[in-house]
Amino acid sequence: MSSKILFLSAADVDRALSMPTAIAAVREAFVDLSKGEADVPLRTPISLAGDGAALFMPVHLPRQNQLGVKVVTVIPENRDRDLPTIQALVAVFDAETGRPEAVMDGELLTAVRTGAASGVATDALARKNASVAAVIGAGVQGMRQLEAVCCVRTIREALVYDADRDRAETFATEMGGRLGRTIRVLDNVSAVFAADVICTATSSGLPVVADADLAKGAHVNAVGAYRPNTREIPGEAVGRATLVVDSREACVAEAGELVMAIAEGRLDAAVSPAEIGEVLAGSRPGRTNDADLTIFKSVGNAVQDLAVAGLVLEESRRLELGTEVEL
Repeated sequence: MSSKILFLSAADVDRALSMPTAIAAVREAFVDLSKGEADVPLRTPISLAGDGAALFMPVHLPRQNQLGVKVVTVIPENRDRDLPTIQALVAVFDAETGRPEAVMDGELLTAVRTGAASGVATDALARKNASVAAVIGAGVQGMRQLEAVCCVRTIREALVYDADRDRAETFATEMGGRLGRTIRVLDNVSAVFAADVICTATSSGLPVVADADLAKGAHVNAVGAYRPNTREIPGEAVGRATLVVDSREACVAEAGELVMAIAEGRLDAAVSPAEIGEVLAGSRPGRTNDADLTIFKSVGNAVQDLAVAGLVLEESRRLELGTEVEL
């Protein structure tokens, strides 16, 4: 019996996917995750040369009747090779029959689903009147972070900082054109004090912002660090913030922001941070007042990938995108 699988390029994924629909899909997936209605084993990491890593991320979403697996490589040295830091493939299977349905480029999908997660968290946790957004890290991830924040809040001023000034200038030009607004390049990262929403999307293993740089009532999306020995946010901020995570199990095991804050005595190891899905479902509180510092810590979860990949597959079939190949 013959079987065909759909191959979708980055261009196909781009045509099939929008940030607002990705935000809606990721919101549902996070609720499924927190309710135990998704099967998501901890991902399997493999260390590569230098500071590189490969991650293998399986997931089953019964609501979509789909299985998925993402294989992603993170190679920081690729910035010097003029190659993407993050490269990935996503495979989607029919959960009833086990039939492979599609393989798609995962680089763009990863950036969009990570941005969508921050969009979900910003909508749930940031002050309703938040109007200034700052991005630290002017790469592809940072671009999608700002796009997502602008989908859920009326942003009147956008700021970007990167250690590479030229990279930040390119970000400002490209995203300013895409979003139809002026984006100001910061000379010093401490200037993020002006921002209501701060997104950190860097490859740094050390904090990229000081506790004192975070404005009263700010919301932070910390998405760059994903290992127990790396972090973007200092322990002082983590310890005093209302902390919300994508997956409690994954973040307790993998998120340096939590692991190191506990080791420093700034975060009680007995504290069980709320998952964003619990906040969305109303079973755990999020922001309680406009003076709170809120932090959303995400190490990335495969429910995001499959929720968004399912959207891409459905829309690609409707638009007749991709190439079918006989297996």
